Amino acid sequence: IDQTRGWFYSLHAIATLLFENVSFKNVLCLGHILDGDGLKMSKSKGNIVDPCSVLNANGADAFRWYLYTATPPGNSRRFSVDLVGEVVRNFMLPLWNTYSFFVTYANLANWKPEAELPSSSLSSLDKWILSELHTLVGDVTEAYESYDVTAATRPIEKFVDSLSNWYLRRSRRRFWKSESETDKAAYATLYECLVTVAKLLAPAMPFMADAMYRNLVAAVDTNAPESVHLADWPASQLWRMDEKLMDDMRVVMRSASLGHAARAKANRKVRQPLAEAAFSAPTPAEATAVRAYADLLADELNVKAVTVLDHAEDAVTYTLNPLPKQLGQKHGAKFPKIKAALLSGDQTGLARALLSNQPVTVNVDGEEVTVLPGEVEVRQNARGGYVVAEEGGYLAALKTDLTPELEREGLAREFVRRVQDLRKSAGLDISDRIVVRYTATPKLAEAVATWADYIKDETLCVDLAAGNLADGATVEDAFDGEKVKVMLAKK
Repeated sequence: IDQTRGWFYSLHAIATLLFENVSFKNVLCLGHILDGDGLKMSKSKGNIVDPCSVLNANGADAFRWYLYTATPPGNSRRFSVDLVGEVVRNFMLPLWNTYSFFVTYANLANWKPEAELPSSSLSSLDKWILSELHTLVGDVTEAYESYDVTAATRPIEKFVDSLSNWYLRRSRRRFWKSESETDKAAYATLYECLVTVAKLLAPAMPFMADAMYRNLVAAVDTNAPESVHLADWPASQLWRMDEKLMDDMRVVMRSASLGHAARAKANRKVRQPLAEAAFSAPTPAEATAVRAYADLLADELNVKAVTVLDHAEDAVTYTLNPLPKQLGQKHGAKFPKIKAALLSGDQTGLARALLSNQPVTVNVDGEEVTVLPGEVEVRQNARGGYVVAEEGGYLAALKTDLTPELEREGLAREFVRRVQDLRKSAGLDISDRIVVRYTATPKLAEAVATWADYIKDETLCVDLAAGNLADGATVEDAFDGEKVKVMLAKK
């Protein structure tokens, strides 16, 4: 039954593509196909897009995927080479890079699919992404059975973004080490995600899905169907779903995003360690989630400590500035009293509601007056040493003052980046061991010496010292007021 259903979904997708531009009376009504600027295509305007040019530039899979995800069938949709190209850049390449990463490290570790690992071997990240995966399977299956093509495809994009930009990035070191059962569980988890995504993609992106499946499954299992289009449709396993875990991780991801926004505001690169990140969340349950995953946040944001604020005003105060143009035109002579009521109210409560894009009410002469977010400017005043980013009731505050120790660690991380870039440009394999020599300005040289063990571990360097190499790859660079020349050779 599952195999038949998989065939049905594939045939349905093909039929949709074939007849997408045919209107059947009382059956299907499609919107206009517009050009890249949103104008209706017309021979007289000369803005018709040749489909063959799109196919040649981006391929059939991207072409199909864009048509399925751009808008529901009845709506008008824009169409151009560049718009379809966004599918390649924003979805296909991240997915393929994730697949390529897995294949590379699985081969290095000689990892093979085997019996399911016990749940005790799975990390919280593993359990979270598997919960998201099986939720996705259920949603996509329901959408296909309801003939809702956009709901069957868009959630896959969202999942791949989480898989690539959160799960894989936060688990990358586990693939490097591959020593414990928990590290091996990362391979099994990522493998299950990639194989399942390939099956879910098969009806709408048949070529890429089949390429992934044939290498991941058919190449290692002689009993498996030779094509993804012959494989069973995946089944959603309810016992793998954990709503609380998914909710908690969304809080953590949102907090991390605000932490990065605060870094950008302070112009502090992620490679520069910071002393502290403090967070505030709208509810006690969300604050508990931040505490539970403090180590994850600390690693993601490269900070030494993560704390949860009991009150947002511990890191920031607010000043309200009622806007005369908006409120004055709307309320006329009442504006001065509305302004006074706003300024005499709970500044923190009012400000956080407005920053969450929620209206607030004030009492003016016994009358409740509603004030909208766009009618009041909210100014944030960060307390000592903090830089703050806030959105929707969530707040991240980073201590951005740098000690000499933090500066040295930041310089060491910048040095690592130069070595890694030089490894790539020299064409070395990711498993190759290297010898590194360098010359640097005094402050940077001190940082390299202090963090030598860390640098050697990160770059697979077996011999790191100041000096010169007679042969090998070389790069010279300057950053943060320091200069360096790095030389490396394969061991």
